[in-house]
Amino acid sequence: MTRWFLLPLVALVAPASAVPQAATPAAAAAPRPALIVPTVVARYPHDSAAFTEGLIWNGGQLVESVGLEGQSDVRRVDLATGKVTARATIPAAQFGEGLAAWKGQLVSLTWHDGIAHRWSATSLKRLGTLRYSGEGWGLASDATGLVRSDGSATLTFHDPATLAVRRTLTVSFAGRPLTQLNELEVVDGAILANVWHQPFIVRIDPASGRVTGVIDLRAIVAEVGATDPEAVANGIAWDAAKRRLFVTGKRWPTVFEIRLPR
Repeated sequence: MTRWFLLPLVALVAPASAVPQAATPAAAAAPRPALIVPTVVARYPHDSAAFTEGLIWNGGQLVESVGLEGQSDVRRVDLATGKVTARATIPAAQFGEGLAAWKGQLVSLTWHDGIAHRWSATSLKRLGTLRYSGEGWGLASDATGLVRSDGSATLTFHDPATLAVRRTLTVSFAGRPLTQLNELEVVDGAILANVWHQPFIVRIDPASGRVTGVIDLRAIVAEVGATDPEAVANGIAWDAAKRRLFVTGKRWPTVFEIRLPR
């Protein structure tokens, strides 16, 4: 992780006198995102072997994309028990990544292959593939299409039928580009993003790219107590009908339902 990213996070949670004075004038003038401390509402079991790359709420269940070559799949998961109720495998040479729903279908990314798989949202039957350029990390859907992260500071907005690029957006944190954007979810018009290897979720304005808030997962990460350095927070799902927000991580034993302060 680059030093310039660690600096704004330190500035966010530390007294001003404790922050190194290395910011550029533009960054110093940028508004500081609000720190949002969530409340854990409930805890649910989660497959601790699942290398979670994408998580959504669809059809009354969690749907999860699991990564690693030879282990990647898309699965429907019963929230209460954590049991997998349906599963579709991704070709063994591919590393499964982000996942989103669009009009009765699911779209899942692959890390390096530039292949997006299309699945039936109900049966998980494979419906075909689409191509895109660059890496696939996170994927989410809004009312107009799909948005993809690739580990950089850029979010790419795609046509959901063809994956043609409609526009790109640079995400900024306190005036500086923010890289390592990973799993995505759209909640009430804002884009939420895990940041790889960080115990925070950032809330992004989809018009300007500015980070407007930071959801603090440090207490949840501490509760999980993972010793695997890659067992990081990664997984955000939004049940819009019941207004429930779920978070988890790679190889975590728990899915957390959290509530954000109003």
